[in-house]
Amino acid sequence: VVEKLAYRPPSGVKKFATLQEIDFFPFQQKNVLRNCGVIDPTSIEEYIGADGYQALAKVLTSMSPEEVIEEIKKSGLRGRGGAGFPTGLKWEFARKAKSDRKYIICNADEGDPGAFMDRSLLEGDPHSVIEGMAIGAYAIGADQGYIYVRAEYPLAVERVELAIKQARELGLLGKNIFDSKFSFDVEIRVGAGAFVCGEETALIASIEGRRGEPRPRPPFPAQSGLWGKPTIINNVETLANIPLIILRGASWFNSIGTEKSKGTKIFALAGDIRNTGLVEVPMGIPLRKIIYDIGGGIPKGRKPKAVQIGGPSGGCIPREHLDVPVDYESLQELGAIMGSGGMIVMDENTCMVDVARFFLEFIQEESCGKCPPCRIGTKRMLEILNRITEGKGKEEDIERLIELGENIKRTALCGLGQTAPNPVLSTIKHFREEYEAHIRDKRCPARVCRNLITYTIDEEKCIGCMRCVKKCPQNAIVGEKGKPPRILQEKCIRCGICYENCKFNAIKVR
Repeated sequence: VVEKLAYRPPSGVKKFATLQEIDFFPFQQKNVLRNCGVIDPTSIEEYIGADGYQALAKVLTSMSPEEVIEEIKKSGLRGRGGAGFPTGLKWEFARKAKSDRKYIICNADEGDPGAFMDRSLLEGDPHSVIEGMAIGAYAIGADQGYIYVRAEYPLAVERVELAIKQARELGLLGKNIFDSKFSFDVEIRVGAGAFVCGEETALIASIEGRRGEPRPRPPFPAQSGLWGKPTIINNVETLANIPLIILRGASWFNSIGTEKSKGTKIFALAGDIRNTGLVEVPMGIPLRKIIYDIGGGIPKGRKPKAVQIGGPSGGCIPREHLDVPVDYESLQELGAIMGSGGMIVMDENTCMVDVARFFLEFIQEESCGKCPPCRIGTKRMLEILNRITEGKGKEEDIERLIELGENIKRTALCGLGQTAPNPVLSTIKHFREEYEAHIRDKRCPARVCRNLITYTIDEEKCIGCMRCVKKCPQNAIVGEKGKPPRILQEKCIRCGICYENCKFNAIKVR
């Protein structure tokens, strides 16, 4: 062990020689991430040494396409991109579709802020994704695949390009793989970074060279997708699960998780928590276990307020429900979604109205603008939220937000639009009192919304050192040395610099 490289806990005393000694890892179950950080991602030999491409060899030499699909169906694998649709069923639809050509697409257009699950897999274990694509192509009868990656992931693009080249050189991609008469090849398509291109029909339009906009369904891509041909679109994590299921068996995969949510799920753990990063856990694990046993709890002894799951269009789960099992159905009951795996922990100093405004602002900016419910509806909702956080909210605003949100969910064209109101609706459902405080009392309980907080000076604690006077960028604090100064509210911009610099706790916030 190289001691200077060994992990040290915050106390800095004990040194850990293995990952499993670190609190962040024992409660994880690394199946999909098993090779990341272990093998050299640029070496196909190391991947093969870790049982790589054995699953592909197995299906091509001893399984029919129908048997592969049946194995995936038995495993209970559901799409890890957000919707949770059964993967085997999707493959079966494409297999039964009549066409002279079919395609399989890997959706690596990971657009959620703070999410990097797909990026880590493509950078750390690209061959597992390619192998999963090849197995899927064999199952549905496709001979061409595309990996759609964001331009913001240059290292992932580089690693995937190298992996494709290596697989071709060894005959694992191309013509007559394993002398099976099965031919399959993969190409990369680099996206421009539009969030909406994570939606599968918009992604298809982008690959075809058109503007990335969703289209109405049906027909679904499994019947008419890329260039009008049957197409399967799976995300990176879904495809990386395929070789494991083929090698270890559907019953092994089926034994992990809950009755309806099988296997493990990768989350990008972030926010007000001690340990951040990628975590892979069994489906059904309590949310509390992720936050405290893996994440190490909330810093500075604060309490959790909520956990936002599912990316910008996910929902916020309050601390009363931290014992909820993390699976598709349980999260949906609370107004959240699994999404691609973003998980943001928020402490008691977080304003939930401002959180809803932040995520809706992102969604509104990223809306493709094709359908009026998403284009106009989210804009109206954002206007109301801005008004509330500025202290100009009206009594009827909460009900108007609910009405708008429900209408958008029912009428938006694509899944992104239909889930766009989730942050607002879930925060109203679980934190309605915060909205009411902003509107009725013109007060932000978390002291985040600048227009709803006031800074004053406690004359009993102030010694007149004038530190706050010197630090104020607006010259909004006036007074004489040795006497408590006063804050000119009409000039104060609520920047908080006086509060941060006072050593005597004389600045009060309300």
